[in-house]
Amino acid sequence: MCLRDVVGDFTKELVHCLFDSQYQDIHLEDTKHLFLKILKKLAIQNEDSLWNAFENSFQEIRTKLDLDALAAFENDPAAKCIEEIYLAYPGFYAIAVYRLSNCLLKLELPILPRMMSEFAHSSTGTDIHPGAEIGHPFFIDHATGIVIGETTIIKNNVSIYQGVTLGGMQVHKRLAKTKRHPTIENNVVIYANATILGGNVVIGEHSVIGANVCVTESIPPNSLVTVQSENQISQRK
Repeated sequence: MCLRDVVGDFTKELVHCLFDSQYQDIHLEDTKHLFLKILKKLAIQNEDSLWNAFENSFQEIRTKLDLDALAAFENDPAAKCIEEIYLAYPGFYAIAVYRLSNCLLKLELPILPRMMSEFAHSSTGTDIHPGAEIGHPFFIDHATGIVIGETTIIKNNVSIYQGVTLGGMQVHKRLAKTKRHPTIENNVVIYANATILGGNVVIGEHSVIGANVCVTESIPPNSLVTVQSENQISQRK
């Protein structure tokens, strides 16, 4: 079997089961079979106990995702109904896969959580490492080009827009077990194409990071950070 394809199928089935109770009644056993198949291929033991622990987390994950969806609906004037968030928003889909893969990572499963995040990355253009710590609600608008690194901490009620990078200042293998990515406190908004780099960087609560800003130092609470520039407009002849 092609493990990458099976993980993609497993991820899609998980999301379907999470949001459709009728679908779950019919297909959850097949989804479990895919899970066991993947773990066997990865030579991971205790498959049944791992599945049981994972399944027991579904309600908690769904509760967080419902809050994420509500935040998207309340913050995006283009959203006409909350069903649109569940069915058509790539940022929400990326968050759903993140919350599932993060749970599996906490169960100490190797490889599979990262493969799930890469499936979501290829589907949505949003790269969220399953090791990141993300509170709720969390809203991603437009999604494309977002990168959230492994040791990022995002607290509650945070919104980010397309092209945002929450990354590291340096890329060295010796830094693997250190905090390399920023911390985003509660109630922060980060607009398009902003870049925030560094494990010691903290964006204080209630701050707004404007579009195209590059931040490499901590920002105090209640701050507004923008790029100072002027458009030069001339009359065409």
